[in-house]
Amino acid sequence: MSMQTTDAAATMRATGKPAKKKSSGRLMILGFLSPTLLILIFMVAYPIFSLVFYSFHNFSALRPNAGMTPAGFDNYSYLLSDPDLWQRFVFTGKFVFLCVSLQMIIGIFVGYQLQKSFRGRDVIFTLLMMPMMLSPVVVGFLWRYMLNSEWGIVNYMLTLVGLGKVDWLGQTDAALWAAAAADTWMWTPFIILLATAAFRGIPETIYEAAEVDGASQAYVFFRITLPMSAPVLFIALILRLIDSFKQYDLFFALTGGGPGSSTETVSFAVAKTAFNYFYTGEASALAVILLCIIIGLSLILVRHLMKLGERY
Repeated sequence: MSMQTTDAAATMRATGKPAKKKSSGRLMILGFLSPTLLILIFMVAYPIFSLVFYSFHNFSALRPNAGMTPAGFDNYSYLLSDPDLWQRFVFTGKFVFLCVSLQMIIGIFVGYQLQKSFRGRDVIFTLLMMPMMLSPVVVGFLWRYMLNSEWGIVNYMLTLVGLGKVDWLGQTDAALWAAAAADTWMWTPFIILLATAAFRGIPETIYEAAEVDGASQAYVFFRITLPMSAPVLFIALILRLIDSFKQYDLFFALTGGGPGSSTETVSFAVAKTAFNYFYTGEASALAVILLCIIIGLSLILVRHLMKLGERY
């Protein structure tokens, strides 16, 4: 009996299974993953590396024949010393905080109600999902017409109850609330969808035990429902934070960045710098800054999500 046969027999006696060649298994896994990895490298890694490369050069897509000249950190230092950019970051932060807070609160409350069985629940759930199916540009134009200061339906309803008209899109604070309302109307169904799925995944026996113990509805909601659905709700929070930070098309259709440039988000500034002024190097640097902020915030939230996953 050869040494190879002896090793295989020993492995079979120890594990009860025939020995397998690890190398062939690894090659098979690599073969299955290689198409996906190549697509990711082409679709994700290459654009990011190109973005970082352009950010360290003076380059304009309008004059590609002029070539690129190394700029070091000049683009970054110029952007970070620009007070207008910091105003865009402040406005973006306000918008993200306002939108995500409203969407999470409304979405969790409505999702908690929709987990209960009642007549017409499926119809209501389907109708609530409809705004999420629209394009952000369509939503922006729709709310732009609704919030028109002269003949918009929102101001018309305000006049019916004796209130004055509001220039929703002509004032910075009002425009912020208008954009937050439009974004909340569109993306709250996403939170409702995930929240409802998370709430329905909680075993009924837990609620029955709480009812036997005489627990109140508030106690059940805050001490059972929310903690046990926290990982899913945290994922919804992360996704909405990332999407809100890179919001552009809604503001393009709703306010156009106005009045002036007071409602320009950071993503809006990236697009404006790149495609209006054709300062490709500066736009790339600004995009890298935004990307670093989103990645850093996501890593912090994902770390907390992992802790929640271990707890529940």
